[in-house]
Amino acid sequence: MRARRLIAAASVAALGVLSLAACGKAAPDVAAYVGDAKYSVDRVDEIYDEAQAKYADAIRAQAGQGGATPSPEQLRSSVTRQDVLNLLVSIELGKRVVAEQGVTVADEVKPEQLEQQLQMPASTEYVQLWGEWVDISGALGAKLPTAEVSDEAVMAVYQAIAKTGAIQPGMTVAQVRQAFGESGGPGSQGGFVRAATALSNALQQEAEKAGASINPRFRPVGVPSVVSTGQSLVFYSLPYINQNGPVTDISTPQAPAEPSAPAAPQG
Repeated sequence: MRARRLIAAASVAALGVLSLAACGKAAPDVAAYVGDAKYSVDRVDEIYDEAQAKYADAIRAQAGQGGATPSPEQLRSSVTRQDVLNLLVSIELGKRVVAEQGVTVADEVKPEQLEQQLQMPASTEYVQLWGEWVDISGALGAKLPTAEVSDEAVMAVYQAIAKTGAIQPGMTVAQVRQAFGESGGPGSQGGFVRAATALSNALQQEAEKAGASINPRFRPVGVPSVVSTGQSLVFYSLPYINQNGPVTDISTPQAPAEPSAPAAPQG
């Protein structure tokens, strides 16, 4: 695949580590808190189990048409519980930013449009959540202002995509900027990483305001991301990035500790 064909189709952003200790919230049966919204581990399991079950049914049906029997490995989707929580948290934060920004989100992406690319039946809640998230992130991407970003931020996006095998590894910063349409300065076409950074910053600020926290079992949480190669979609998630580069922690800020007084000299 030629790198220059990678064009942003939706959000490319991700949240870093959110501290479970924030605001005193800690419960082993809770996967995440976002303000007054709470997502239980059972809720994550429910969505995950449905996705795996319906995926296996679809594979069996397809294989049965040719008289084949799929192996246990073939019956298991690559979807993880982490993927599920990433969607739940990102949608909740995105809805909050949408409300604050006064953004209108059109219902444009249907699950049926994503099921082939996600390799998951459209009837699953997992695919339906993806459709909702693409609409939200797309609406915010068209509204939020963008800014120039560092080489570190550009490479964070590139490295996340390279892990999927959708783009060749080992490219230089200059090559990546050209591939992403980020090489020509503020007036250049593209804005791939800049759009990602704008959404990242908005979600970071909302996470901090909401006191979002994540169970250590699900850290680090990432915002689902997708790019188009021109022929297919690539689904992935990034470490959270801002204009300067990857961010490892966006937990609720705490006031710095007061410096202790120097110890009195011993006589």
